[in-house]
Amino acid sequence: MTWILTTILTALAALHLLWAIGFWWPIRDEAQLARAIAGFKGIRKMPGAVPSALVAVALMAVIWLLLGWPHGTWRSLGLAGAAAVFTLRGLAAYSPAWRRITPEMPFARLDRRYYGPLCIIIGAGLASQH
Repeated sequence: MTWILTTILTALAALHLLWAIGFWWPIRDEAQLARAIAGFKGIRKMPGAVPSALVAVALMAVIWLLLGWPHGTWRSLGLAGAAAVFTLRGLAAYSPAWRRITPEMPFARLDRRYYGPLCIIIGAGLASQH
């Protein structure tokens, strides 16, 4: 399970790093990509380099907890915190309050179908690691 989580988190960190340097992938048009991956009401530009890079750093910190941090209380607390964040983010995909903040299509559809469930799965996986 650790290697599956690490692979998924590494891919997500790499995507956020690409976005941080202004490489729009998998959709070349910035406005379309922003509506697909962020979905905030009226969004037309991707989130800035700093927020994207911070997400990548946070994801790499979770990878470090999984692979590099010795077993013990601090590792367990870190993984429990990360599991809570991912689980809450996943559940938010089904919240009317979140949908009011992020109504843009195709994000709203992708969030309910893929992003939310993926976050819940990652959260459960991280919870099983401590």
